[in-house]
Amino acid sequence: MGDIRTKEVDDLLAVLAALDDEDAIFALLEDLFTIREIRETSQRLAVARLLSSGKSYAVIEDATGASATTIARVSKCLSYGAGGYAKALAVLEDLPAE
Repeated sequence: MGDIRTKEVDDLLAVLAALDDEDAIFALLEDLFTIREIRETSQRLAVARLLSSGKSYAVIEDATGASATTIARVSKCLSYGAGGYAKALAVLEDLPAE
């Protein structure tokens, strides 16, 4: 993964870390990604949340529309990844309930 961490990636990380307005972040996401990419990325986070709460693949497929392959990929990242999902889920846990 070291090949991925370039100056350009570090610049993107710096921008994302500095933005504190959800509308500005969303505008950047709209400019950077296709609608499909935004939806798929958001879906993966929803899958991670459901996996971490112990839901079955069948329940997750029904709830999110994610394929078994996507669910398996997210599950693998939760178990053996860099810890990004765990940090994101911790942020979501700290958000006030809707």
